[in-house]
Amino acid sequence: MTVTPLEQWILERTHIAHKSQEALRAYQLGELIKTLAYAKEKSRFYQVLLKDIDLNALSSFKDFERIAFTTPDDIKRNAYDLACVPSNEVERIVTLNTSGTTGDEKRIFFTQKDLELTIDFFQHGMRCLVDESDTVLVLLPGPAYGSIGDLLKKALALSKIECIVQGVLSDVEKTALCIEENNITCIVGIPMQVLYFKKAKPEVFANHIKKVLLSTDYVPDVLIEALSDNGQCQVFNHYGMTEMGYGGGVECECLKGYHLRENNLYFEIIDPITGQPSEDGMYGEVVFTTLHRQAMPLIRYKTGDMARFSTKPCGCGTFLRTMEKVLGRIENKIEINGHAIHLREFDEILLHFPRILDYKLTVCEKNCLHVKLILANKERCVALKEEVIRRIRDSFPFEFNFRLHVEEDDHSPKMTNSMIKRKIDNNIRNKG
Repeated sequence: MTVTPLEQWILERTHIAHKSQEALRAYQLGELIKTLAYAKEKSRFYQVLLKDIDLNALSSFKDFERIAFTTPDDIKRNAYDLACVPSNEVERIVTLNTSGTTGDEKRIFFTQKDLELTIDFFQHGMRCLVDESDTVLVLLPGPAYGSIGDLLKKALALSKIECIVQGVLSDVEKTALCIEENNITCIVGIPMQVLYFKKAKPEVFANHIKKVLLSTDYVPDVLIEALSDNGQCQVFNHYGMTEMGYGGGVECECLKGYHLRENNLYFEIIDPITGQPSEDGMYGEVVFTTLHRQAMPLIRYKTGDMARFSTKPCGCGTFLRTMEKVLGRIENKIEINGHAIHLREFDEILLHFPRILDYKLTVCEKNCLHVKLILANKERCVALKEEVIRRIRDSFPFEFNFRLHVEEDDHSPKMTNSMIKRKIDNNIRNKG
């Protein structure tokens, strides 16, 4: 098994003398202190947040853990106060509509140097799965300057790997033709959309695609199984978000969790209730701090994602930490009759069915869950519905009401999930 390419990259960028977590953490602590000083000087938001913090007295991670968290709401309300550079130095502004509703937006700023740091990570991170023999199709936003697709294409060009940026999946026929004409071997895309494509064009996928990199949303185990097709296709997971500078970590050949971008980001796992650090092996909320961001450094930013650090060294032999696959959003659950139901639990049930292309969960009435299935066609759907109902009932050891509705895929040019992360729609809470 080959050691993750991120190891050598991190050694070169940090100049640490030893391959050890101790040496890397000492480097990170030094960069954290520099980041705090920079943010306190340049950002109106952090001038207030850090006004009582004596940076000269900060000498340990325990000291750092006393600093208040930054939240998504802070970005929504204070984006321009978070900025550390004048507007003429901002090369790209990304507006994130996080819920699909108006007024719920975050703006993230990047300088040219910020974008170059991402290209650097993408170049070395993509070496975990592709080489010069591959041709990569990117089904993510592009090709606008500074978009994910643009940065990936530039990164792969540095490794002399051919890359075609098609944008978010919108036309299955066009994508299939592109794969066949260009001998595409690797797809980078959104989990549910890549699965949609495989179910719509199974022959094209099986004949051409040997590697997949999934990004931007939680990846259920059953989805990985469906794409891997008994090992015929290697399915890699990437963890990142725009707030991180797009890239956060990527799996090595072991496919057992992400090795992280630890030269540019410092990660913590915290108890989402108490805010205290979680021990390795314990699930909690992912929190990160940017180390070299110019336009908009973020300090102890709460992602809302649930994950844990592995307690075992990775089989690839690296000294880098491994963060196990994110389990999705902490808030992506509902309470029915006093019991929690998570979206990921329905993923594992419903995505086992080859005919189900997508689904949506909605709570419209108290203690009643509406399940909408999107099928390739509605032929023989009575038997399918009966089996789905049985599996749902068998999977939850408590009674709850749900309604099952089936719709036929309308082949809309705008895929069901687009770039908005999947969630359970709680219309009762939203109305309240």
